[in-house]
Amino acid sequence: MTAGPRPRTQLLKVQNFNVSADGIAAGEDQTLERPFGHVDPGRLFAWAGATASWPNRTDPGGSRGLDDHLVRDFHHNIGAEIMGRNKFGPVRGPWQDEEWKGWWGEEPPFHTPVFVLTHHPRPSLTLSDTTFHFLDADPATALERAKGAADGKDVRLGGGVTTIRSFLDAGLVDTLHVVVSPVKLGTGLKLWDAPEDLTDRYHLDVVPSPSGVTRHLFWRK
Repeated sequence: MTAGPRPRTQLLKVQNFNVSADGIAAGEDQTLERPFGHVDPGRLFAWAGATASWPNRTDPGGSRGLDDHLVRDFHHNIGAEIMGRNKFGPVRGPWQDEEWKGWWGEEPPFHTPVFVLTHHPRPSLTLSDTTFHFLDADPATALERAKGAADGKDVRLGGGVTTIRSFLDAGLVDTLHVVVSPVKLGTGLKLWDAPEDLTDRYHLDVVPSPSGVTRHLFWRK
């Protein structure tokens, strides 16, 4: 008797996560007006905004090639997302009310269940085809919940830096695609001191792009 195909393993993936040449992904002192703190996100994300497939593009044109492919591939086989509370919004401490619904308006770009890690849970929130669930949970428990909601698909770990590092420390991340932009920011929240910080646990391929960014592709050893 021939055995059937093995079930596909659900992966926890970091995708298109941007850092500076000195490893910084966001600034400190986040506010409503400055979601990335003192860091100008345009300096990190310029490569994505220049692509033909950038979802916020309002004019024709844009680049093709590797950058464009990875922008288009962002949602492929993703069934759920996990994010930290600071990615969801600038509110700190207990929720004073439930008026804050995220940075993205009535049409969030996720189109899947999203699990927001917070020490102050609140009722789930549905906007269009995205439902945000608020969990006070350790990384392993959050991942179990997200995989259960992903309908067999992969789970994306969306950030921010502190959340990604906590899942890395727990040994839960299967693949990472980190985009290093050729700018130095000096201060802020660091993903690493150098990409080699992760090579004790991951294989690494480094792929330069014509846009000037360098892509670091990690997969578990």
